[in-house]
Amino acid sequence: MNQASSNAELDRDFLWHPFTQMRDWNAAGQEPVVIVEGEGALLWDENGREFLDGNSSIWTNLHGHRRPEIDRAIIGQLGRIAHSSFLGLTNDLAPRLARELIEWLRLEGGFRVFLSDDGSTAVEAGLKMIFQARAQRGETHRTQFISLAQGYHGDTVGAMSAGHSEVFHRTYRPLLFETTEVMSPACYRCPFNRGTPERGVDARASRKCHWECIGQLESALDALGETASALVMEPRVQGAGGMAMHPEGYLARAAELCCERGVWLMLDEVLTGFGRTGEMFAFQKENVVPDVVALAKGMSGGYLPIAATVAAPEIFDAFLGDFSERKTFFHGHSYSGNQLGCAASLASLEIFKSEHTPAHLQSSAKTLAELSARFWDHPNVGDVRHEGMICAVEIVRDFATREAFPFTDRIGARICEAAKKSGLLTRPIGDVLVLMPPYCSTEPQLRKMVEALCGAIGEVLPV
Repeated sequence: MNQASSNAELDRDFLWHPFTQMRDWNAAGQEPVVIVEGEGALLWDENGREFLDGNSSIWTNLHGHRRPEIDRAIIGQLGRIAHSSFLGLTNDLAPRLARELIEWLRLEGGFRVFLSDDGSTAVEAGLKMIFQARAQRGETHRTQFISLAQGYHGDTVGAMSAGHSEVFHRTYRPLLFETTEVMSPACYRCPFNRGTPERGVDARASRKCHWECIGQLESALDALGETASALVMEPRVQGAGGMAMHPEGYLARAAELCCERGVWLMLDEVLTGFGRTGEMFAFQKENVVPDVVALAKGMSGGYLPIAATVAAPEIFDAFLGDFSERKTFFHGHSYSGNQLGCAASLASLEIFKSEHTPAHLQSSAKTLAELSARFWDHPNVGDVRHEGMICAVEIVRDFATREAFPFTDRIGARICEAAKKSGLLTRPIGDVLVLMPPYCSTEPQLRKMVEALCGAIGEVLPV
C-alpha cells in the first residue's frame, strides 16, 4: 500500500459510509471533506477550510466541540481506567450517572437505568424489556406494539420493526416482526388538515382538523384490545421521518389513551432529549409520565457512544425472581457502563446546570426562529417548522398544493452541497433541510447558518 496516499484516497479504497450511495461518493471529481479539528460550533478540514456545524455532527453535539469540561473529565478518567466489564461488576461512575438521569427526567418511584451504546440499542433494549416483562407478568396476550407512520427508531431489527420508513426499511421487511402502524400527527401533509398553506405560518398553527390522528390511534388501540402492549413514538418531533413536528397536545392525549387501557408508553428521546426541544426532555413539555424512555445521541455531549433505556418499576419488578425462574433480562452490551462514556455524560449534565440552562436554550431557540423567518421569502419553501433548537425547512415544487419535487431530483442534497461552499455543513432528510446547531452557537453564527442555507436554496432553485 502506498503510504503517501491521501486521506480521501484511503477512504475511497477502504471505507463504506452509512446512508451513502457509494458509487456517487467514489465518483471522479468528488472530493470528500476530511474533518480534522473542531471548536465550539466550528469545524476545520485538512485544507484549513472552516465550516459551521449546522447539524451538530448528526444531531449529537450539544455544547460544542472541545468543551474543556468534558475534555478534562475524559482525560482524568483515562488516568484511572477506560473500561471494565459491567456484567457482574459495577464502577464508580455508572451509578452516579443513573441517579443524575433519573433526577433530570423527573421520574420518581423506582425507575431504573439500563446502559448501552447508541440509539438503536437503547430502543432495542426497551422493546425486549417490554416484551419479556409482559410475559413474566402473565400477560402473554399483550404482544402488540403500536407506532407512528414515518417512524424511525434505529437500524437493529426490533428498532426497524417499530419504524415505518419506506426509504430506510423496505429492503428488510421480511426480517421484521409485525407492528401496528397509526398515522403520524404531521400537520403539513396530514390528509385531514383542511387548512390552506399560509406564508410565514407553521402548518401546525394554521391546521383545521378534528384530531383525526388521535381518533385513529384510539381506534387502533380499541381494535387491538388486550393484545396491545406498548405505544412507541418520538415525542413532538419525528427526526429521520422528515422532522415532522406534532401539534401541541398530541402527546398528552396519546398518553391518556394508553393509560386508560393499560398500554405502556415508550418514548424515543434519542433525538429530542437533553434540551433539544427547549425542555430537558420533550415529554416534559406536556407533563406526561412515560413507562420507558430511550436516550442516546447527545447523552455524552456528542463525545462518545453511550445510551440509556429507563424503565418504570412495574417493568423492572417483573424481572425479579429466583435464579431458577430465569427472569433475568438476557440482553447486554460489551461496553455497557463504559467509564469514559459515563465521565463525559456526567460532565455534559453539569454544563446544563452552569450554562445551557432551560432559559438559555429558550433564548437561543427564539433567536433561531426569528432568523429563520427569512426562509419564507423563497417561493419553493412550503413549511418552516421549529421546536426548540431544531429548524426544518421543507422544499416543495408548488407552495399552494404542497407538491413535492421528484425524489430523483435530489433537491435537498443539492442545496446542502451548495451550502457547503458557503461554509455550512448540514444534511437533509429528502427535501427537508435541517438546522440543528450546537447550543453554544452565537447569534452571528446562527445568522450565518441561515444566510448560507438561504443562499443555497436560491442557487439550486433560482427565482
